[in-house]
Amino acid sequence: MSRIQATFERLKRQSETAFIPFIALGDPSLQWTERIAEELERVGADMLELGIPYSDPLADGPVIQQAALRALLQGTKITDAFDTVVNLRRSGVTIPLILFTYVNPVLQFGIDRFFESARTAGADGVIIPDLPYEESEEARLAAAKFEVDLIPLVAPTSKQRIEKIVAEASGFVYCVSSLGVTGTRDQLPDELPAFVAEVKSATSLPVAVGFGVSTPDQASVIRTFADGVIVGSALVRKIAAMADAIAANDSDGTDRTFQDLLAFAASLKEPLRG
Repeated sequence: MSRIQATFERLKRQSETAFIPFIALGDPSLQWTERIAEELERVGADMLELGIPYSDPLADGPVIQQAALRALLQGTKITDAFDTVVNLRRSGVTIPLILFTYVNPVLQFGIDRFFESARTAGADGVIIPDLPYEESEEARLAAAKFEVDLIPLVAPTSKQRIEKIVAEASGFVYCVSSLGVTGTRDQLPDELPAFVAEVKSATSLPVAVGFGVSTPDQASVIRTFADGVIVGSALVRKIAAMADAIAANDSDGTDRTFQDLLAFAASLKEPLRG
């Protein structure tokens, strides 16, 4: 049983829904990424997505695009993702760690080499949002070979392909709540519960919802029909405030914004508890 599967099984027994935050690797620095990850686990994160910065993040909205740019300006590389996972495991982080990246960096690095490196470092899953199912066979084989969950995205436009996509999935299925890129939304789509139900009817895997989830109230709604809640931009915006304080050498501001980030993360987990 993979660490991701074991986590969902445990949460199900506890009548809890998974809280899965996303942060950008290297934003505002690699050292801060490790500290943020450790503290997110402490305040209730059940899994963690680490976004590998990329210059053309097609699925990401402006908040995460800017985070990727800040990380790239720090010199963050794909190999830093594996080093960070190693460091987090050494520091005692036990929750599943999921690498979020794009297909071009994986191809450049080498598909087998990427998944082997992820496994060796201690990562549990990989998400590649711009890898179509029809072109994913090599990545799926490599993921299976090295026992890393390759987590697919299913969007509202995927309806004719849902069964094919989820048949080859592992870990969980990532349901995109709405069309477009990542970013906060004022409201969840009215059709989201029916869409998630359709996906759940096609798979025995847990289903998590992301893209646009930004408030505890939204998380509370999603827990009534999904197994996990993924929050990215709303958290990354808090980290951007930290980055500004760090750049200004404002130690009080850095501490204040860091505590604000953690309090916000805890507030997102609270409605997901049993």
